[in-house]
Amino acid sequence: FAKSETSKLRDFANVSIKVSDAHDLGKNIVVQGGTFYNNAVLRSFERIADCNAIRPDIAGIMGAFGAALIAREHYTGRETTMLGIEEINSLTFSSTMTRCQGCTNHCLLTINTFPGGRRFISGNRCERALGKERSDKNIPNLFAYKLNRYFSYKPLESFEATRGEVGIPRVLNMYENYPFWFTFFNELKYKVVLSPLSSRKIYELGIESIPSESECYPAKLAHGHIAWLINQGVKYIFYPCVPYERVEQKDAGNHYNCPIVTSYGENIKNNVEELKNSDINFQNPFLSLESEEIVTNRLIEVVGHVNNIPDDEIKNAAHLAWEELKKARSDMQKAGEAALKYISSNNTLGIVLAGRPYHIDPEINHGIPELITSYGVAVLTEDSVSHLGKIERPTIVVDQWMYHSRLYAAASFVKTRNDLELIQLNSFGCGLDAVTTDQVSDILTGANKIYTVLKIDEVNNLGAARIRIRSLLSAAADRKRKGVIAKEVDSSYKRVVFTKEMKKNYTIVLPQMSPIHFYLLRDALSTGGYNLVMLDDPQKTAVDTGLKYVNNDACYPSLLVVGQMIEALQSGRFDPDRTALMITQTGGGCRATNYISFIRRALNKAEIGQIPVISLSASGIEKNPGWKITPSLLIRAMRSLIYGDLFMRCVYRTRPYEKVPGSVNALHEKWAKIASEDLKQGNGRTFRRNVRKLVKEFDTIPLNDNIKKPRVGIVGEILVKFSPAGNNHLVDLLEKEGAEAVSRD
Repeated sequence: FAKSETSKLRDFANVSIKVSDAHDLGKNIVVQGGTFYNNAVLRSFERIADCNAIRPDIAGIMGAFGAALIAREHYTGRETTMLGIEEINSLTFSSTMTRCQGCTNHCLLTINTFPGGRRFISGNRCERALGKERSDKNIPNLFAYKLNRYFSYKPLESFEATRGEVGIPRVLNMYENYPFWFTFFNELKYKVVLSPLSSRKIYELGIESIPSESECYPAKLAHGHIAWLINQGVKYIFYPCVPYERVEQKDAGNHYNCPIVTSYGENIKNNVEELKNSDINFQNPFLSLESEEIVTNRLIEVVGHVNNIPDDEIKNAAHLAWEELKKARSDMQKAGEAALKYISSNNTLGIVLAGRPYHIDPEINHGIPELITSYGVAVLTEDSVSHLGKIERPTIVVDQWMYHSRLYAAASFVKTRNDLELIQLNSFGCGLDAVTTDQVSDILTGANKIYTVLKIDEVNNLGAARIRIRSLLSAAADRKRKGVIAKEVDSSYKRVVFTKEMKKNYTIVLPQMSPIHFYLLRDALSTGGYNLVMLDDPQKTAVDTGLKYVNNDACYPSLLVVGQMIEALQSGRFDPDRTALMITQTGGGCRATNYISFIRRALNKAEIGQIPVISLSASGIEKNPGWKITPSLLIRAMRSLIYGDLFMRCVYRTRPYEKVPGSVNALHEKWAKIASEDLKQGNGRTFRRNVRKLVKEFDTIPLNDNIKKPRVGIVGEILVKFSPAGNNHLVDLLEKEGAEAVSRD
């Protein structure tokens, strides 16, 4: 049986059914599904789960039996329309495929024709494919409302646009901020040229400049929209990079945009060759939308001064734009409240289809909102109800992305209503949703609500989504029939604090992320009276452990960090009642700030949630009475990192050319011991002397100066750059292949 297939089974256990330890399933497991008719699959499952798998004769049709049981439970006495056995045995049908022409979705239809002219049509998203008019005309669909509200502005005529044209791509954060940018440029007398609704053709326009297949579909679409504007002859294109959004949740930790939205203008600039044409002015300034004052001052600089527009005009345009953005936001909230009244007065169900602003793009959501309304269910957006929800804090995650804060608030509102359900849209390749999906699930499932997530990408196939949505609606109806209601449960997270008493007898375990640096960092921090243990460079088994305990959409470094910690705790080496963990927190917009939440969730999953996790952060994101960074400790920690950077530079620069094999590593080991002792003593004069002396000794080590090797730079996240386990021993490989590795400090 292929090893890859065994891996798929293991992934199925870890990812699909969320089993951390196969033993949790028990020793005797009944399996179902046609796949288990394959003896190799059955035996592989037994080996992975260490169990006795029982395969019934009806394994492949157990779903049919389940459907029959549900039908019997719901039977109300009506005569069945099911065919008799003779008619079933003589049944014949034919199938054809065609494209529906009812709207721009052009659904691919499968038409099954039965005797008597009866037909069954599948693949449709509404009733038009059946020859009927849509039945959802009066049902609230706030995806459609928002798309119209945010993009229905009428641009100036050419004779009115005294400053010419400005092109704006209909992508990513523009689905949130276009009212601002249209109003701003319109007031400055620019004719705003907006790229059209996304489509497959738009995607294909920019496909050649997409730098990575793994990025999300909304980001890939941006290349096509820029290409469309260029093809239209637009010479001035404005697409800003926005690290910070408005402050919507005042008690959130921060209000970042995701890294893609933050800097995708740079990606476009560096990959779309046509933008290098001097005739095209592509502006992608970094600016913050935190407040009207901040964005106005920045626009004076990057638009006013660059385009010779007076400051007063910029200020006036920015003020009107800010007010229009507030009005658009208010209109969405009013639409949400109106939809809630509709749901209540019609005693019907509503679904908050929650995601990012760009999920209102029909090409990205693939018609899922219309699919839901075709079942007679109202569709609301997360920003139409988020103002009505209050997030119960603190959350287990670091709440630092504005769109995510909105998601948590919407989920917090949904959990209070029995006539609302929530479906979260998750674009493939969105790493941040490894954080958000777990948090939204916690909020809803803790209140006895159903949590549903739909993963979507460029594949326009709603088969799986249709099944998930119909299952949700069926479950919601069944719960209503049985009187199952939401519970009032506090979803806040109470973390375990590292106390002053713990400092006396606890061992603090640090993950290994950079062997050259972190052993020295351990020695520096230990001078504060802490008993610190640095884990060795992790093995590949740490990744398997990480897959068991971390959301599998999380990045590889997070799996490696969490995996090595849980593996160490489960080894029996540490007493869980006398152990704490430590992890760095930068407070930046990357997932790394949320490694601490991954670790806490993993500890709870491994049933050792009593272990405190200490945040090592210069900005003091979390406070612990038993952990204090004094000025002396901070200085020693910074010196340890300087030592590490020096060792890395000197070793990487000299080892490929050493005349005596092993001489560079020996010199590194010698100076690592000296540096460790210096960090314990904390003498500044000795530190400065050591720095000069170690550089001199590496400079004088015998080298083959007549050899010139290619220098290969290593860039990436800290673990990928500095950990041999994280980068598959890349430095050793490069040196073995005759190159010199170069890594940034």
